[in-house]
Amino acid sequence: MSRTLFIADLHLCQEEPAITAGFLHFLQREAPHCDALYILGDLFEAWIGDDDPNPLHQQVASALRALPVPVYFIHGNRDFLIGQRFARASGMTLLPEEQVLTLYGHRLLIMHGDTLCTDDAGYLRFRAKVHNPWIQRLFLALPLRIRKRIAARMRADSKQANQHKSQTIMDVNQEAVVATLRRQQVPLLIHGHTHRPAIHEIRLAGETAQRAVLGAWHSRGSMIQLDAQGIQLIDFDF
Repeated sequence: MSRTLFIADLHLCQEEPAITAGFLHFLQREAPHCDALYILGDLFEAWIGDDDPNPLHQQVASALRALPVPVYFIHGNRDFLIGQRFARASGMTLLPEEQVLTLYGHRLLIMHGDTLCTDDAGYLRFRAKVHNPWIQRLFLALPLRIRKRIAARMRADSKQANQHKSQTIMDVNQEAVVATLRRQQVPLLIHGHTHRPAIHEIRLAGETAQRAVLGAWHSRGSMIQLDAQGIQLIDFDF
C-alpha cells in the first residue's frame, strides 16, 4: 500500500533512552514500508550545532541514512539549528518552515506548528530573536562548552515560564490556523508542537478542512499516515 508517514516531537536526548530505542525500532520496522517519512520538528530536545559530537546524534544519523525511503525534515522550536552537515550525515532533506505537498490526490500543508500559537506573544518575541541569522551565527561561533551552558539555561527558563502559562495560550490560535489555510489554499494541515494529538474539522469558505496534530513521543509513539483514502492518526507502543 502506498502511504506517507509524518512524525514530530520526539525530543530525543540521552536522558530518555527508551524513546530513542522506540524511535530506532520504528525506523527498522515501520518506516521502511512507506513512500517517504516527514519529521515535523523537535526530533531532538536541544541542538547546539552540527559540530556537537554527541553519540546520540551520530546514532540517529546512521539509522536515518540506512532507511530505503526519502526523509524530509522541518525545524522545530528545539532543534532549529540543525544544518546541512547533519542533514547530509542523516540523508535528510531540509524543508522550509511551511511546505505544501500534493500526495495521493491530497493537497496539504505541513509545518512544526509553533508559529500558529499567536496568543503566546512572549514566545513569538523569543522566537524572532533566536531565528535572527546574525544571532545564530554568533551563537554557533562560541565554544561548544559555552553553547551547552547557554542551552541548558534556556531550557530551564523555558520550563519555568511554561509553568505559569495557561494551556489555551500554548495552543494554536484558530484565526491563525484559518488564515494559514487560506493563504496556502489547502484543505489539510498537519503539524506538531502542541503535543495534543487529534484531527480537527474546520469550516472554511463553506467547505470542511482538517487540522491533524501529531502527539509527542512520551510513553508511546505517534504518527500520521496519509494515503489515497485520507489521513489516520496512529499511536503505538515503543
